[in-house]
Amino acid sequence: MLKSMILTLSLILTQATVVFAQTTPAPGAPETAPAWMQFVPIAVIMFVFYFFLIRPQAKKQKEQVNFLTTLKAGDQIITQSGILGKISGINEHIVNLEIANNVQIKILKSQVLAMQNTLQAK
Repeated sequence: MLKSMILTLSLILTQATVVFAQTTPAPGAPETAPAWMQFVPIAVIMFVFYFFLIRPQAKKQKEQVNFLTTLKAGDQIITQSGILGKISGINEHIVNLEIANNVQIKILKSQVLAMQNTLQAK
């Protein structure tokens, strides 16, 4: 979605500069900036989007994937819905979570939020 917004913005700015570039300057008017200067604002916008929006989100997603791959039986976790429990079994997509003595539920592995010890450390 973000890439499509950037592409749309750059297309609009490009079309606007083409329309304005077709006007002829009055005699004796100062010279205009070089043509490549019209792309500087677009480059700055792309730079800002990348370093403040795209890059941090990709880094966070990579950390979450690494966390999910290191889960093992016996870990005490928190789900995204706030359920606390201990992993009793795990496979590629499903986690068996023991939430009380002899009470187990199955959840998607992607719904695991964090380890319980990270909650207690804060």
